[in-house]
Amino acid sequence: MKRLYLYIIPIILSAIIQSCKESGGMKVTASGSIYEVLVVMDNNYWEHAAGDSVKACMEADMPCLPQIEPWFKVMHVAPQLFDDALKSTRNILYIDINPQRYTQTKISYHRDVYSHPQAFCRVQCPTGEAFHEFYSAHAGQIREWFVQEEISRQTIFYRNYQTSAARNAVQHRFASDIRIPSDYQLVRDTAYTLPDGTPIKLVWCVNNGGSMRKDLLIWGYPYTEPETFTEEYLLQRRDEIVGGNLSGQIAGSFVGTEHKHIPPQFTAKTVHDRYCAEVRGLWKLYGGESMGGPFVQHTRLDELSQQVITAEVMVFAPGQKKRNALRQAEAILYTLQLPEELMIEEK
Repeated sequence: MKRLYLYIIPIILSAIIQSCKESGGMKVTASGSIYEVLVVMDNNYWEHAAGDSVKACMEADMPCLPQIEPWFKVMHVAPQLFDDALKSTRNILYIDINPQRYTQTKISYHRDVYSHPQAFCRVQCPTGEAFHEFYSAHAGQIREWFVQEEISRQTIFYRNYQTSAARNAVQHRFASDIRIPSDYQLVRDTAYTLPDGTPIKLVWCVNNGGSMRKDLLIWGYPYTEPETFTEEYLLQRRDEIVGGNLSGQIAGSFVGTEHKHIPPQFTAKTVHDRYCAEVRGLWKLYGGESMGGPFVQHTRLDELSQQVITAEVMVFAPGQKKRNALRQAEAILYTLQLPEELMIEEK
């Protein structure tokens, strides 16, 4: 009987695996590095205006970094060479230009077509000119979709690697929740008052392992005026709060915002179906050592308590590329859930 079980079990497992493969239930693990995209496109179009428009957008300089780094590293392959080894790539932009098959341009977005996790965008066009015109108008939208797919993957990863001390501090101070990776250490959990009388709540965490440093700060203050959600106001508050808590080794030094060389960028966006003011730029240590790097912050309104909540990540990595480190840290901001969002989730 024991020998019979040993014989039957592999057969059953094999049948289950084959069934899952046929139904699309099992996918190979996606290959490639983060913020890489494979463009599948006929060589005749890739080497002319159509291909140039793709490269101009996907390989454009990512804003507010201290050195030149592209949004994505772009790889290209012709459709006839798009084999099984390449189909597992994590990000694929498939551009099919064929006047015999298509009369109009169409775009579609898919996940896990050949692997998991995979982002797959397909564009179908009748001519190269039609594609160039379409892509010129929608390039930013396509690129942003791939960015958000990468951020989504990172937030899912954080679910299983969180630090309870920092998370508990955020829950205590803001009645909110956030996924803070386990390699971040809680540095400060405090409440104080600014010179103008504004009460401030602050949680500060640091990841200081390896050759780079990443800071996560979350602060809140009462919502009292409509001008709060403007670039000027948010940066003023940033310099007051960050500058008052982060300093260098030299007495009197403080962290502030760099405005001269690369001005900050303000973007109104939607996070968890609610308004979010995003500011990205460069920070700099004033009055001390030569230190600086990129930062990204999200500011949202906690409608229940009428508190303005800002979550910000900063990266310090001298002599190193910073895009991937900043993007990975930036994903933490998207995991912040305010009290009303937690209430909806519980329902």
